Amino acid sequence: MARKPEISAGLLVFRRTPRLEVLLGHPGGPYWARKDEGAWSIPKGLVESEGDLAATARRELAEETSFIADGPLVPLAPVRQKSGKIVHAFALEADFNLAQFASNTFEIEWPPRSGRRRAYPEIDRIGYFAIDEAMRKILAYQQPFIRELIERIGT
Repeated sequence: MARKPEISAGLLVFRRTPRLEVLLGHPGGPYWARKDEGAWSIPKGLVESEGDLAATARRELAEETSFIADGPLVPLAPVRQKSGKIVHAFALEADFNLAQFASNTFEIEWPPRSGRRRAYPEIDRIGYFAIDEAMRKILAYQQPFIRELIERIGT
C-alpha cells in the first residue's frame, strides 16, 4: 500500500512599498546557521490529517513569527518537495512590523550524539525582500510561489 505524502501549508506574505516585496524567514538551528541564499522559506507547517489548509497556514504564521494573518488569502498552486511532501501556499497582503517578530522554538540534540539538548528558534531571522533578492534567498522548490504571485498581481 502506497504511503500518502505529507502535506504542509504556509503563507507567502507580500507588500507593496511601492515595489513588490515578499516576507521570508530563515530557519533556525545549527544546520542552517551558515546558509543564506537558497535557504529561506515561507512560514509553513504540517497539516494535521483532515486539517484545513488555510487554517494551518494562518496558524503556522502565528507560531513561527507571532504575526496574525488577517485578510483574504489567495490560493497558489501547490508544489512538491524532493521528499515528496506537498506544500500548499496562500498569498496574503500585509505589512507587518518586523520589530514585533518572535518565533516558537524546537529542541534537538546538539552537538550530535552529545546527549545534550538545545532549543533553537524555528525562524531566527525574518525580512521583506524585493523579488530579485527573494528569488535568490528562497528554497528553490518554493520559487514557483513567487512567480505565480507576480503573474497574479504584477510587480
